Amino acid sequence: MGVRRIVKGFGEFLVEFVGEAVGELILTLVACALLAGLVLLAYLSWSFSPRLTVAGAGLLGLFLAHGAWRTFRGPAKGRRGRRLAAVTTAGFTVAAVTAVFLLLYGTGCGCV
Repeated sequence: MGVRRIVKGFGEFLVEFVGEAVGELILTLVACALLAGLVLLAYLSWSFSPRLTVAGAGLLGLFLAHGAWRTFRGPAKGRRGRRLAAVTTAGFTVAAVTAVFLLLYGTGCGCV
């Protein structure tokens, strides 16, 4: 009876260990693919037009700055600009989550 319980516990441990290893591998591969895609996008946009790339980066920076400002400041009193605030806040949130994801899993990629 004790041997059966030990074997069952070891089997559960092995399944959990392999599942976590496969999950980590998949997340690392997704992070590497995302990082490679971002680098490719930057390279292609720069090779197309450096001026438009800098202008686009500036606009993206303003967009993310507005989203961060709307995220971390108090609630607005008026109803004006709620759609823009919602869009920029969502964009900032997506960018922040992507940055944290790449920070956690992109560093395990051999390309960095």
